[in-house]
Amino acid sequence: MSVTLNKKALENAKALIKHGKATHDSRDDWSEHAPDADDENRFIEKHGYGEYSKWHLGVDDDKPDDTKGHYSFPFGDFTRVHRCAVISLESRAAQNDHDDIAKAAKGLLEQIDAD
Repeated sequence: MSVTLNKKALENAKALIKHGKATHDSRDDWSEHAPDADDENRFIEKHGYGEYSKWHLGVDDDKPDDTKGHYSFPFGDFTRVHRCAVISLESRAAQNDHDDIAKAAKGLLEQIDAD
């Protein structure tokens, strides 16, 4: 699996945070706040994979870009960046040696916390 940083998603997250579209939720809230499969499917049906990709810091070029498996490390609910999601993805990225994604997540956390 060759997951790399999705720079378009990183820029999207930075812009959302800058414009006040971030939650300051608690560390363990992501399991409750994360979109479920039906939410993801509705979003893709309405907006397509191009927009879906902007909500995931990781992409796996070994998988087709018109599949959910191509995208990983979600950071929000399709309307806002969730601090809890960024904390979760930073930890998972670091554990799996995706240093560029972990570093990007750390920067997003700093931006959220500075807000």
